[in-house]
Amino acid sequence: MEASFDIWGDTAAPASPVVVSVPHAGRDYPPAILPLLRTAPSGLIALEDRFVDAVALGARGDRTMLLQRVPRAWIDLNRSEDERDPTVDEGADPTRQPTRSAKLRSGLGLVPRRVSAGDIWRRKLSDADVRARIEEAHRPYHQTLGAALIAARARFGVAVLLDLHSMPPLGSGAAQLVLGDRFGRAAGGRFVARAEAAALARGLRVALNTPYAGGHVLDRHAAPMRHIHGLQLELDRALYLDRRLDRPGAGLAATVALVEAVIAALEDEALTGGLALAAE
Repeated sequence: MEASFDIWGDTAAPASPVVVSVPHAGRDYPPAILPLLRTAPSGLIALEDRFVDAVALGARGDRTMLLQRVPRAWIDLNRSEDERDPTVDEGADPTRQPTRSAKLRSGLGLVPRRVSAGDIWRRKLSDADVRARIEEAHRPYHQTLGAALIAARARFGVAVLLDLHSMPPLGSGAAQLVLGDRFGRAAGGRFVARAEAAALARGLRVALNTPYAGGHVLDRHAAPMRHIHGLQLELDRALYLDRRLDRPGAGLAATVALVEAVIAALEDEALTGGLALAAE
């Protein structure tokens, strides 16, 4: 079966310690989704990190990157396999969810239940359907991403995962870029500081962990004690989309340059920051 995601660069021998993940930009809606929908297909766009793949492709350089093509409405790569919603998923097992996450409770589990326009699905999804989505899209992405990070660590002694997302504008005067490190659990502070400095140098308003601290991608792959650091980066869509927040706009090139700068800062910290610490 054709992979549900694109791989850019070499996952076996990454050219950089920085590996980029883009899990929510998919727009390839499978034909099988249409008869299952209660909402209009256009309503699913609200779940997309709209065209953040255009930013990622422009910024990655020669770094290894995974780019999901299947949409978040079909399956959310930033949720664990156990975050299955019993409201819409016949195979959901509440005993595997001792504490249901806030996202799951709000309808944004492994298979999202709702968008702002209302419920997504016409009926409950079968266990076989959801398992197929996991096996065909979710699991291979994470297996490949994990292998790429391990390969980067083997080559450079450290790996840095940059999980790239975009967000609706948070309001006048609010952050335009949010860095998430799972409240310090996913990355060393030196990486957070370098990413923040790169954004501030371009005049952006930056927040840390609020309102987005990162999700399953960081929980699964980031392990600073094992020299794999992870950061989630959320971009305000107004930075790079048009006024309707629908298509790439005049700010795309500047946003690409911003993300390039963040990646370069993380790469420099990975390659030289540890040497500076050792010399102190």
